[in-house]
Order: sequence, then structure tokens, then C-alpha cells
Amino acid sequence: MCRPSWFIEGCLGMRKPTLEEVAIEAGVSKMTASRALRGVADVSSETRDRVIEAATRMNYVGNRLALSLSSQRTNLVAVVVPSMSNIVFPEVLAGISAGLDGSGMQAVFGISDYDTAKEREIIRDMLSWQPCAIIVTGLDQPEETVQLLRQANIPVIQLMDLDGTPIDFNVGLSHGEAGAAMASKLVAAGRRRFGYVGSALDRDLRAGKRKAAFESVLRTHGLHFVDQRLDDAFSSIALGKQLTTAMLAAIPDLDCIYYSNDDMASGGLFACMELGVSVPQKILIAGFNGLDLVNSLPAPIATSRSPRRAMGEAAARLVRQAVAADQVSGQKTVAFEPVITGIDG
Repeated sequence: MCRPSWFIEGCLGMRKPTLEEVAIEAGVSKMTASRALRGVADVSSETRDRVIEAATRMNYVGNRLALSLSSQRTNLVAVVVPSMSNIVFPEVLAGISAGLDGSGMQAVFGISDYDTAKEREIIRDMLSWQPCAIIVTGLDQPEETVQLLRQANIPVIQLMDLDGTPIDFNVGLSHGEAGAAMASKLVAAGRRRFGYVGSALDRDLRAGKRKAAFESVLRTHGLHFVDQRLDDAFSSIALGKQLTTAMLAAIPDLDCIYYSNDDMASGGLFACMELGVSVPQKILIAGFNGLDLVNSLPAPIATSRSPRRAMGEAAARLVRQAVAADQVSGQKTVAFEPVITGIDG
């Protein structure tokens, strides 16, 4: 028997509404209400809107675990990133969230701290929640993690790197090409005595790819890194300043320093200013990411500007398309190119 909304609202004062009651209010079956709330593609937009409106009015909170037992998936999109210590990954996550807005899907985030074992356990835990898709950072997961992702039977989107073999969907840029392009620009600008400052390259594999490609271009011109300063700690402005100060104390006649990212490069600029070394006249400083911070520095530095938010939005679009089409695999790649700024000549 169909009960009027006033009857339902009066009965719900002290308890949570059920899916069946939402369905009655919307004038549909319980199964249709369930499919509408999960965003299944074969439910008409009119029916979906009616069910959502009823659920909203009744303050209905669904049991995602119960839904996953019958549908084998929830509306959750699992996202694993290595760090939140600078603006890079928050911008990616903002792009993912914006891209999923209005889809009925909700992103949930895990942070691996560049630790492959921790990443594997986070992925394992997240897959137990029956997400409808998973987004992971990079293409360098160990084989055990790759197998875990392959067996998940949901869309897998690997983000921010194109240098490798993707499991399925791939969104990002080539870090090797980014490093090579920066080296070519700096050599063309007349720089010859190069230093390198980096951190945690055993974990930040994308920074390692940029460094290797940069060195390869230098070798083709008969050049090399005159000095290198590496540290196991995560990147920071303070660490970049510390390592640059030590480098210039040992090798004061460098004319260019390449850094693993803009945080480190910004610290290098402050070290040069403290030592009275003019930038970019005497030493040209180059980083990676194109952080907004670079625009506010007291002297210009070169950087490769990566479209982080746009990559997050592209990953979300792939998730939406795959879920709407009930598509587990797509083998689709979305490629971006960084833009180099801050080099004259």
C-alpha cells in the first residue's frame, strides 16, 4: 500500500528511514531506488532525480556495505597518493573531487608516504570496501601490487606518469621527456657547469626519471653534473637551502643547478640570496612542478609547469565514463605536456 509522505515523515522522527521507504515515497521499486542511488546508467534521469529528492527530504543515509554485497561495488572511488606535504597532490585531489562532482561517486583517499609496502596495504584495504574504481599514483608498483590491482575487476587509473607499462587507464606526462626538455633548454641558454640537488630519489621515482633523462642530454653535449647533493629526507624548502649552501661552498663556479622539484629549488634560491650569488645571472636555478610559489619568489627560477588539477579531472572523467558504461578495462591514455618557463634564450 502506498503511504503519503506526511505518514512517512511522521513515523521517522526517532529512527533512520529505510531504502524501502524511500522507494515508496518516490513511487518506485526498492531495486530501482537502489540502482538510482548508486548512479547505475540504465535508470532514467527523471527517476533518479525523484529518488534522490525523496532520499534527501527524508535524510536517508544508505548502507554502502549492504549495497556492495548485492552489486559488487559501492559508489566509492579509491585514490592513493604518496604525499600531502606540499601543494602538488592536494591539487590533484581537488581535480579528482571536482571531476566526480555530480556523479554520485565519492572519492576516498589514502597516503602511502612513498612506501611501496604501505601503498600495497592501503590498496588492499580500499579494495575490501568494494570501490567502483581505483586511482593510484605512478606506473612503478611492485608486481604483487600490480596483480592485486589486475584482480580487482574494476577500472584502474594510474596517474601522473606515462613512462612505463600501464595496467589499464593512464593519465599523466612523461617525466623522462620533461627532464630532457629542461636540459636541452638550459644548454641552449648557454649553461655549462651543472649541479643537481634532490631528495628521496629511491622513493620519488618520477624525480629519478627526470634526473636520468636530464643527465642523458648533458652527455650528448659532452657535459655532466659537476656536483650532486642527495638526501634521503622528503623534499622541503629548508632541505633545498641546506644542500645548496653545501654545494656552493664546495663548487662556487656552477652556473646552473637542477632540482628534484620546486620546493627544493626555492630553497636553493634562498641559499644563493644569503650567499650573495645573483640568480639567474650567475646561477640559473631550475625545478619541476610549476607551483604557485614560484610566481612569488624574489628572483625568477625555471620550472616545468605540470597541469596537476587537469590530470586529476581527466582521471575522474575516465572513472565516470567507465562506470557509466559498466566497463572494467579501457586501455586508454590521456597525455599531458609540461610547459617550461623562466629560461631566456
